[in-house]
Amino acid sequence: MRARVETGGSATAGGADVPEAPGREAGAAAEVAQAELLAALAGRPLVTVDRFSTALRTGYTGPAPVQALRPVLGIGCYAAWAPALPGMVVAAEDRTRTRSVAERNGWLRRVRHDAARHLVTLDRPPVISAWHGDRLQELAGAGGTVAAIDPAVRAVVEAPHLLDDVLRAAGVPRVARIRCVPAERLGSPAELRRAVGTERVVVQSGGTSGGRGTVVVSGERDMERAVRLLGPYRVAAYVEGWPCAVAALSVPDGAGGVRVYADRPSHATTGVPELGVGPLRGAGADWSRPWPAPAAALLIECAERIALWGWRRYGVAGLFGVRALLAPDERVYVTAIKWRHDESTEVSAVNQQVVGLPPFVLGHLSVMLGGRVSWLGDPQEFNQLSLLRATQPGGPFTVKVRLGTHGPVRVVTSRGSGVYRLDDLDRLRWVRPGAHPSDAAADRGEFLLANLPGPDVVCHPGADVATIEGVTDGGTQPFHGPACASPFTRRLATALRKRFLPAGP
Repeated sequence: MRARVETGGSATAGGADVPEAPGREAGAAAEVAQAELLAALAGRPLVTVDRFSTALRTGYTGPAPVQALRPVLGIGCYAAWAPALPGMVVAAEDRTRTRSVAERNGWLRRVRHDAARHLVTLDRPPVISAWHGDRLQELAGAGGTVAAIDPAVRAVVEAPHLLDDVLRAAGVPRVARIRCVPAERLGSPAELRRAVGTERVVVQSGGTSGGRGTVVVSGERDMERAVRLLGPYRVAAYVEGWPCAVAALSVPDGAGGVRVYADRPSHATTGVPELGVGPLRGAGADWSRPWPAPAAALLIECAERIALWGWRRYGVAGLFGVRALLAPDERVYVTAIKWRHDESTEVSAVNQQVVGLPPFVLGHLSVMLGGRVSWLGDPQEFNQLSLLRATQPGGPFTVKVRLGTHGPVRVVTSRGSGVYRLDDLDRLRWVRPGAHPSDAAADRGEFLLANLPGPDVVCHPGADVATIEGVTDGGTQPFHGPACASPFTRRLATALRKRFLPAGP
């Protein structure tokens, strides 16, 4: 199932002709996908449990929208906005009028009782769509279904200290694996260096996201942070590179195997500005930057191999992500597996829609519910198209903006989430309502500000205050490097900062 690198001219950056969208036209594919999802739901209401109460919005807004994806109830941390509104919304900030790190990490506890009251009013047990199924079955109630991978399987697949074993078992090529050793306890920095052969080492532990379980060790001070992580550990050689990822969807083929569809790979950044001071780690993803064809092909191959292993070993299918590093010499090294769909999936759906297909998440939900997925066609053709598009400029991007050390603040003179542009004085100007990244043509100066707080919401240091989204043909660059936001992104962040004032006592 490996994506091939064509040598006849189509797969090289800077001049390849990307083939037309395969299969049916977008509307026909959306109709088939909706019919199959409705059959899998079998009359049960779709409910989302996600930090963003507008999760799945790129599926039910934008080109060829699939209205079956619009949740009957959205349960989340942040308030929704039109035209992305679910049928009903239970959002933590609507109760607390607060955004903070504590709210971001503990919002589900705050809304659980309100959510349960809404859930019992539904005429049938719900299907809950979430990043993962941890501790959600009680909320789904008797007869309810959590459409996510089994938490016990996910814990094994995502465990850092088991990653190298998983990659070997899956047949991931050695050139894509970083030298590493598992450890029950951490020795001295010198012992760690000898174990992996580099001056700097990477210590990972747990299954947390956002880099909270990762410490780069250069000396004793870093070791103090590393030993605070709970083992077992993965100790790996430090590799300089640009963080990247690829999402993939595996679908049972009805003959004992799976078909694997890989998205266009993305570049990630750890250098997005906060509203305040300093950079923010893990804050953006860009699908518009061209890839070297061999590196993209290898990353797609790794995703295919991991999907086949997951099916053979655990019988798992659905949407998952493979995280990696793209080194300066254009080699790719796999660094993590995340068997779940997450917030980046929201914007990466544009990659499927631009080739005339519904988002992967429709197939994911159908797979989780034991339904059919017939609208994706041949996986080799799909993955070859993903590879060809990866070598070309243009695509969607997302930038998460958080409040820095100055706060608390409130947003002022804001019309809320929607499409904006900058005027001649670099001030934000409302253009029109919007909820889909393609609503904003970045190369014409437009961008979508999503998930903005309301004017009466107090934002504390570290809180999410907006997501900047858009689609570019390649003329707009959100990032200049793995830890460097572009002037475009910094201008937007500066303009956004002017919309916030101290909240007062």
